[in-house]
Amino acid sequence: MTRIAFKNKAQESALFARRVWFSVFVIALMISMLLGNLYYLQVEQYQNYQTRSNSNRIKVIPSAPPRGLIFDRNGVLLAENQPEFSLELIPEQTTNLKQTVQELTDLLGLDPENIPRILSEARHNRKFNPVTVAEQLNEEQVAIFSVNQYRFPGSSIEAYLKRHYPYADVLTHALGYVARINTKDLQRLDKDGKLPNYAATHDIGKQGVEKYYEDQLHGQAGYQEVEVNNKGRVLRTLKFQPPQAGQDLYLGIDIKLQKRAYELMQGRKGGIVMMDPRDGSILAFVSAPSYDPNIFVRGVTGKEYAALLKDPDRPLINRISQGGYAPASTVKPLLAIMGLNEGAITPYYRYFGGATFQIPGTARKFRDWRRGGHGWLDVYRAIEVSADTYFYDLAYRVGIDKINEYMTRFGFGNYSGLDVFEESTGIMPSREWKQKRHRQPWFQGDTISVGIGQGYWTSTLIQLARAHSILTQHGRIITPHIGMAFGNGDKQQRIIPAEQEPIQVKDDSYWGVALEGMYLVNNGPEGSGRHAFAGTPYKAAGKSGTAQVVGMKENQRYDAKKLKAEHRDNALFVSFAPYDNPTVVCAIILENAGGGGKNAAPIARAMMDAYLLGKYDDGIKDDEATAH
Repeated sequence: MTRIAFKNKAQESALFARRVWFSVFVIALMISMLLGNLYYLQVEQYQNYQTRSNSNRIKVIPSAPPRGLIFDRNGVLLAENQPEFSLELIPEQTTNLKQTVQELTDLLGLDPENIPRILSEARHNRKFNPVTVAEQLNEEQVAIFSVNQYRFPGSSIEAYLKRHYPYADVLTHALGYVARINTKDLQRLDKDGKLPNYAATHDIGKQGVEKYYEDQLHGQAGYQEVEVNNKGRVLRTLKFQPPQAGQDLYLGIDIKLQKRAYELMQGRKGGIVMMDPRDGSILAFVSAPSYDPNIFVRGVTGKEYAALLKDPDRPLINRISQGGYAPASTVKPLLAIMGLNEGAITPYYRYFGGATFQIPGTARKFRDWRRGGHGWLDVYRAIEVSADTYFYDLAYRVGIDKINEYMTRFGFGNYSGLDVFEESTGIMPSREWKQKRHRQPWFQGDTISVGIGQGYWTSTLIQLARAHSILTQHGRIITPHIGMAFGNGDKQQRIIPAEQEPIQVKDDSYWGVALEGMYLVNNGPEGSGRHAFAGTPYKAAGKSGTAQVVGMKENQRYDAKKLKAEHRDNALFVSFAPYDNPTVVCAIILENAGGGGKNAAPIARAMMDAYLLGKYDDGIKDDEATAH
């Protein structure tokens, strides 16, 4: 018998009702969640999403500030800004960066050596920041890219102001140069909190005053807020904050004197620095040989840089502030101040200068530069004839500790304060220095060599000029500086280095003794500068120096013809004028040129004539003197 199933309508109705109410509940819950989320987005997070919405349609474009110009003391333009076109690429807008850069290089005929640099810069920079593919594009390259721009998303031609140095290599070691911001620059700027100010800037000061005064010359970046569509096209400008141009910089350099010094150094290795001893302002600053800084501005090629590095004359070295030379006899007037103040000598003390000097109890003989010696000497004649034996004896009796103490006060062994970062301290030797450097004790024979500016003692040319400026100012410490003022026209702010404690001596007349000895160098009957400075309408004082580059054996005589050119003596000359009221000090180093009185003094005379008499002709006569 088959059973017949009957439906339970009550249960089915109850089940259906439960399902309906559950569905209604779920739908209501979802609607509530949707409404709640809408409230959260539209009300609670209104400000946040409004900002994010604006950021999608509003773009901030930084504007690079014009770099401050550089002028000489008379307002002659030395560093300017010229317009140029560059090709830029935003990495995040390209699908294959390496391929894009390669294709752009081939299309525009660019140097393929720059590809690794571009890729490296893109890796170390933020992906949305543009990288420079090429600079100084010509009209043909701009036209070719414009036709093909559709092939290179994220690429564009931008117009910039680029640094240009109209005097090229005449001012290189003073001005320095600007060049492309590299990875190290970016890291340093980020660390110093300055990176946002360089968002639209491509170049930064690398050397010279361009680097030293970077903060003042660079200026303050501006920006513009623009409205863009979903493709990034600019629709309109909403706000514009103009950039603030960098401050103009006026140098103490006189371009006429600078060009004269540059001409005098042609074919030579060395340097000329001319400064006002009253305030330390640099009038001329030439290191030779030099190089054109404009190649670094446009982007130096690997071949160009390798050629500069391999050049045996080392043009990249600033011989005024980086070159370490034995100061030789130029420091004898300074040592005389030490001797007078320590009571080791007096203005009337007489010493017999023979052909050699011996430390008591030893057999070694230290020769005078004159084979037969100089006979009886007082301090005036000792400076005039540059008698080595007089200063050997003085150094022996005073000792290295006092020499180090006094010469350190004159600035040797320390930075001069010059406003370039490319500077070395030289070596002002001491017992501690030798023990640390050579792990040897100090010997009396070391002191004898230091007593004539030789041995371990090395100095930069700027230190030598500064020391003699201090001498002319009777101990007042001056700080040399290339920069003179910031500003425009009459609204200039002077650059004034901080004052330092002056050098005090027991009797102010001691300064006059050393200065009179230098006067005799140029005007006395035996001075090494007497031929070069003969007939001047002004009175100048000076001191020559001839520095050994290689040591000579005790019985060996110097013969330049038998030595390699790079082993020949360096020629130095330091001079100041007018004698009664010095307004200029000139220091010169000629590498491997021989006697300072014969070769460097005529150049000093030419520079003095240019400054004091306005003579800028090329007439230089060789001095017949051979003294130190």
